[in-house]
Amino acid sequence: MITRPAPDVETAMLLGMAGTALPFARSPEAEAERWLRILRLHGEAGAALQALGVSEAPLEGSRTEERGAPDTGTDVPRDMVGAVSEQAVKVASQRGSHTVGAGDVLVAAMWVYGADFDHVLRVHGTDREEVLQRLGIDMPEGAAA
Repeated sequence: MITRPAPDVETAMLLGMAGTALPFARSPEAEAERWLRILRLHGEAGAALQALGVSEAPLEGSRTEERGAPDTGTDVPRDMVGAVSEQAVKVASQRGSHTVGAGDVLVAAMWVYGADFDHVLRVHGTDREEVLQRLGIDMPEGAAA
């Protein structure tokens, strides 16, 4: 019987925090910024991001600050925590793990948010390749590069 990986306790808490933080984001990039701020404090994702020098504040301004207004391009509510969680399960499964860790969530957020997450990483002084190398996790197939 194949079991589906489940979040460990710390990962379940960070997913809960994301669920309360994301509704207040004004754009997909602002959501990605919130994911990064939460992830930099938890588990292997936090250790990797902090080792790469990712701090609370971005090193430069983001496109979100430049826009100012919320992104209202769609009236369809998006369950981004659910989308990232589902992708994190796939990442954990790909690694052969029985649990979903913070690193899996970080890779999943990069996959789900694509270029928006890449931009947030750049304004914090790193990039996708450095993060993946530090985590020792491959990006799932089909992910935007």
